[in-house]
Amino acid sequence: MSLQSYLSLKTYVEGKEVAVVGVGISNTPVISMLAELGARVTAYDKNELLNLGDAACELQSKGVTVVCGPGYLDKLSGDIIIKTPGMRYDNPALLRAKANGSEITSEMELFFKYCPCKIIAVTGSDGKTTTTSLIYDMLKNAGKTVHLGGNIGAPLLPGLKKVQKDDIVACELSSFQLHTMTKSANIAVVTNLSPNHLDVHKDMEEYTEAKKNIFRYQSQDDTLIVNFQNGVTNSFKANGRLLKFAFGQMPDCDGAYFKNGTLYYLENGVSRAVVKRDDIRLRGDHNVQNFLSAMLAVKGICSDADIVKTAKTFQGVRHRIEYVKTVGGALFYNDSIGSSPTRTIATLRSFDKKVILIAGGYDKHLPFDELAKEMQTRVKALFLTGATAAAIKTAVEKQKDYDKNALPVFIIDDFDDCIKKAYDYSQKGDCVLLSPACASFDKFKNFEVRGDRFISVVNSLGEK
Repeated sequence: MSLQSYLSLKTYVEGKEVAVVGVGISNTPVISMLAELGARVTAYDKNELLNLGDAACELQSKGVTVVCGPGYLDKLSGDIIIKTPGMRYDNPALLRAKANGSEITSEMELFFKYCPCKIIAVTGSDGKTTTTSLIYDMLKNAGKTVHLGGNIGAPLLPGLKKVQKDDIVACELSSFQLHTMTKSANIAVVTNLSPNHLDVHKDMEEYTEAKKNIFRYQSQDDTLIVNFQNGVTNSFKANGRLLKFAFGQMPDCDGAYFKNGTLYYLENGVSRAVVKRDDIRLRGDHNVQNFLSAMLAVKGICSDADIVKTAKTFQGVRHRIEYVKTVGGALFYNDSIGSSPTRTIATLRSFDKKVILIAGGYDKHLPFDELAKEMQTRVKALFLTGATAAAIKTAVEKQKDYDKNALPVFIIDDFDDCIKKAYDYSQKGDCVLLSPACASFDKFKNFEVRGDRFISVVNSLGEK
């Protein structure tokens, strides 16, 4: 980190009362950093002190005050309040504090404010993590020093001291992180947009407006990359350069596209072949789109050879159509990241035959009609679990051509038992896929824990 950036951040927090909402794995290093910079830090968390364990003890040993348990936000205050991403900006406790003079910000907002190098950021309803990881891999192949973070991996702010002017940051940003952002990325990628997180956002309009912050404050020297075939993203207007990507057709401006087995760059109406689809190890048309957007993000930074190397070596991110093992002749795949109907639809389309699907989970108030329609031709048997099981079953059964013999539906509340019953139903050569189409919060802390549990149960299955 440049000395000037370090001194600016230190000046911003030193001697001030700084409140951080949320004592989690990601926030703990942020809180520690603030204390080291001379801030008087208070950490707020809804969990009881005993449940915070070693994290709370470690923070207290550094002089951090910890306020937790029921009513933990009743007296929220500070010169600066760093909110957790999932906390709405209009939370009553934040509004009270703001009215009393507190400045409300977030870890990501602070990172963007003080980061000394180029930032490439990715958002969207689906494909964010894979696209960000592809960008990171391509940049590493080009010999760049890259810092990966945001909504993927570790928080970026605690590592700010390691970031140099000529480095590059590749980060994934959720709508929650973007909601109050007032600074945009140098290169912004929006993979696609469809209804998501409507349990937190008031409506699709608010969700979309939050996503727009990834490019809203760009300059004319910056770049916006969008999905040409997504109606929402294709309507976005750029402050600087606009690039578009498309699957199966050419976009209407400079960008990238896939056609006839090859991925191309398109510039000034001239196409240039970059990589063959057969060279890409990731399966599914949706991953070809992710690859196209990543290509555009590194255009002019990475060579075609760097991109081809990523195509041939990148095997994907955990919990994303991850092959687990074959048991009793059935192939098991973990797609726990499939936390929305559109993501599960994309996953189903990546298989060349019907699968035995395990789905269901936390209710984000999303419609399942399109998913149910897709299931008619892509699912052999459906095993449902979690809070949305009944809603998905209803959506499937109300389809015009639904045949219960062609697509049997089973509701099994216990997650482990649901997996075992799907295995019992399977035959040699079947694919058993976990792609829930829902978030995990009804039964698990996050999708990673859900995916790990799936893998654990699959590994415990015995041969038939």
